[in-house]
Amino acid sequence: MSFGPPPSMPSGPPTVAEPTESRDGTHGTHGSGSSARRRGPRKLLIGLLALILTGALATGGWLLWGRGDGASKASGKSQAPVPQGPLEVRETVEKPPASTNGKMAFRFSVDDMKPGEHVEMPGMWATDRILAKGINKTLLGLSIGTDAAPGDEKWRLGLDGPICGYTRHVTGDNRTAVLFRANDWADEALCNQVAFVDLDDGRLVWEAKFPVSQAGPESADATGTDKDRPGVALAHGTVAVTWGGGTVGYDMEKGDTRWSTTTTAPCQDMGVAGGRGLIVREQCVSGEDPLSTGTWRSTTYKLRKLDPATGKALWTYSPAKGVRDVQVPSVDPAVVAVSAGDSEVTDLISLDDQGRNRATISLRNGAYVAECLLTDHLLIDDCPTITVGEDQVFIRSKDQAEVPTWNWIIGFDLATGKTTKKFDSDPGALLHPVRMSGDRLLALSVSEDHIAPNALVALDPQTGEKVPYLYFGLPSEAQLMTMREQNDVVVQNGRLFFGVKSADGPADAKTKQWSYLVLGIGSSAPRKP
Repeated sequence: MSFGPPPSMPSGPPTVAEPTESRDGTHGTHGSGSSARRRGPRKLLIGLLALILTGALATGGWLLWGRGDGASKASGKSQAPVPQGPLEVRETVEKPPASTNGKMAFRFSVDDMKPGEHVEMPGMWATDRILAKGINKTLLGLSIGTDAAPGDEKWRLGLDGPICGYTRHVTGDNRTAVLFRANDWADEALCNQVAFVDLDDGRLVWEAKFPVSQAGPESADATGTDKDRPGVALAHGTVAVTWGGGTVGYDMEKGDTRWSTTTTAPCQDMGVAGGRGLIVREQCVSGEDPLSTGTWRSTTYKLRKLDPATGKALWTYSPAKGVRDVQVPSVDPAVVAVSAGDSEVTDLISLDDQGRNRATISLRNGAYVAECLLTDHLLIDDCPTITVGEDQVFIRSKDQAEVPTWNWIIGFDLATGKTTKKFDSDPGALLHPVRMSGDRLLALSVSEDHIAPNALVALDPQTGEKVPYLYFGLPSEAQLMTMREQNDVVVQNGRLFFGVKSADGPADAKTKQWSYLVLGIGSSAPRKP
C-alpha cells in the first residue's frame, strides 16, 4: 500500500493539500496495486451504493437491512441542534433518518498491502461531505458516497513526519489538530509539531513548533532519547498542547501562542482533555520510597481545569495517593476515571464546577466495563465504553454468559452516583455506548448471531425508550470493525463510520487480502433537510 513506512529521504511537505479528485487509470505514486484490475468491480460497487433497497442483498457482500416499511418510528422529538461558531468544538444532534433501512454509504479499502507490512492509521473525522483519515505521515480526505482506494482521495495533505498525536474533536467549521514528527529522516525525529487542518478541503490552516522534554522526573529540555509524549486538545478558540514540561495554548485562527505554562520537577503535564473546556493532567514522581521509584506507586496525579483564553487554572483536583492511572472521559461536566491500585478503571468520580467531588461511582464489583485506552498516542479522554451526558454517565455491563448472549447499558446520576435508567440489549446482541446526541445516547447494537441485523439506536434516558436509527449488516471481512476498543467509530450527519487504527499485510505473498480501512453506513432514504 502506498502509505507504508516513509522513505529514508522524503521530500519536504506541501503547505496545501493536493487535490486528487480523479485518477488517470493508475495509482501512480499513490499505490502499487493495479487500478485497471480493480476499476470494473469498483464501478459495480459504486452503483450499489446508490440503490435504495428495503431488504437484504445476497450474503457475502453488501448487506442492507430494514424493518417494516423502513420509516423511523421515533415517538419523541430529538433535541434541536445548538448553533455553533467556528471557534467552538462541535456537538451535533443527530436527527432520526427518514428510513431505518441502512445501506453502505462509503468504503475505503486496499488489496495491495505487502506481506509483513504494517501501517498506522491514527485519527478519523467526518463532515457532511468528507471522511478524513490519518495514515502514517499523511492526512487523506475522501468524498462520502464513494467506493475508494488510495489515489481516489478528494485531497491529500503530506506532513513532515508520522502523526504522533491527535484529538477526536472537530470545530464547528470542520477543523481539527494533529501532532507530527519533524524531519523524520533524521536520527532523532522529535514529536514537536502541531498542525491545524481544514477537513473539508485539506488546507493546512497553520502549523507550529512546540518544546519537548526528556521523560522522567526532571522537566528539562530534551537531550536524551526517551521523550515525554505530547497530547493535543481543542476548546473554545484554542488548540492546547501538553509537552511534559508545560502546556501551550495556540489561537485557532492564526496559530499564535495565546499562553504558555510550565511545570516544576518532579511534575510534568502529561495529557489534556478538551471539548467544552480544558483539563490538563499533571503527573508527579515521588522519591520518598526508594523501593517504589519508577513504578506507579511512586506516581501521583493532579488535574487542572484551565481557562482556554488565558491558560489560568480555574480549579485543581488531586486524586488519592495509590492511584495507578487517571483519565478524563468528560471535561464539562467533569468526570474522572480512576484506576485505584488496578490496571482497570475502578471508580468514576464526578466533580462540580469548583473541582470538588460530587459523587463516586464504584465499579469494583466487576459487573461493568469501563475502559480508557492506553496507546502510543496520548489521549486522556479516549474512553470508548464511557459516555457522559449533562447529568448522567453511561457504561455497559459485561457480556452475559447465557445463550443467547446479551448485556445492558446503565446510567449513573452524576450528582448522587445512583443508578438511573437501564437499557437491555436484544437477545443475541450486545449494546455499546457511542456518544451523546443532545439528551439521547447513541449506541451500537452488535449482532452476535450474525442473523439479526446490527443497529444504531438512540436511547432516551428520560423515557427509557430505545429508538432505532439504522439497521444494517456487514460483510464478513468487516465484522471486527464494530469493536470500539480496536477501531474508531464516528456518528456524524446521519451516517455511521467504522475505521481501523492500523492495518497489516497478508501473512505471505501467496495470500490475496482485501482489507477494509473505513466503512460507512447511511440511510437508504434521502436525508431530511
